[in-house]
Amino acid sequence: MAIYHFSMQVISRGKGQSAIASAAYRSGEQLYSERYDKVSSYHHRDVLPETMLLKPVHAPEWCLDRERLWNEVEKIEKAKNAQLAREFTVALPVELSQQQQRELLRHFVQEVFVDEGMVADIAIHRDDAKNPHAHVMLTMRPFLEDGSWGAKSRKEYIVDENGEALFTES
Repeated sequence: MAIYHFSMQVISRGKGQSAIASAAYRSGEQLYSERYDKVSSYHHRDVLPETMLLKPVHAPEWCLDRERLWNEVEKIEKAKNAQLAREFTVALPVELSQQQQRELLRHFVQEVFVDEGMVADIAIHRDDAKNPHAHVMLTMRPFLEDGSWGAKSRKEYIVDENGEALFTES
């Protein structure tokens, strides 16, 4: 029986995090951070993660270069406490083959995030055969039709027929 797990977090400078270091850890690669002039290296693993990058059709080709993508994110986000990326971790059903897991994840990420303009950096971890899972880092900003960075999304409130917000302040 498949066990459900889905958790989400924000990768933020305010929490002392780096997009490059986060991507290096999840992908199992060695990546260089231009901002910090530092190499993050996590490529010495027994089982290397299976990785892929997905981009919207109108996003620049350099988005398919992990190191450049996250360095560009670090450049565009200037604040010392900037939110750099969203990340979610999801368990993959052990009942599916590795190919089926990969295609299920790819389809979900493409439809829900990439088609909305975000770039997705996917790393499938299979170090434990009983716990295949994926880490998906997403750009906070979407790409616009002209290939430039868009604005970060804002909160949208659901309103009733009188125009009153249906959510409390908390």
